[in-house]
Amino acid sequence: MKSRLIFPSGNIYGVDVIHADLVLDAVGEPNRRHLLQLLHQRDESTVSELVEWSGLRQPQVSKHLKVLAGAALVSARADGRHRRYRLDGTGLQAAHDWFASFEDVWHARFDALDELVSTTPATTSPANPHQEHQR
Repeated sequence: MKSRLIFPSGNIYGVDVIHADLVLDAVGEPNRRHLLQLLHQRDESTVSELVEWSGLRQPQVSKHLKVLAGAALVSARADGRHRRYRLDGTGLQAAHDWFASFEDVWHARFDALDELVSTTPATTSPANPHQEHQR
């Protein structure tokens, strides 16, 4: 049985955690990321086109598109007998917002690095780094 982290539900720091969890789970699968990349390269694509370009079988592509649509990463529109899929920024925004909620951690680490670099004395190195080892 696969263990799974339980995240608190609701809106934390302005981020919808449940939606971010769906998005991160959806993009955790390599074939889904590949389908997103294919859709990013084109305005819209049908399942048949995605099957051709991805090398996956039609049932796999349809299953992955359903997961991606459930995470608001893709949307579809009817076009006669076909459904045309395209990227949907809603899910991408949820993932971006979730990662951005950790921005304070990155800023703190960059500040610490800046302080370390500005207080560490510069060391001189020999013209030939192998020269010291040859003596």
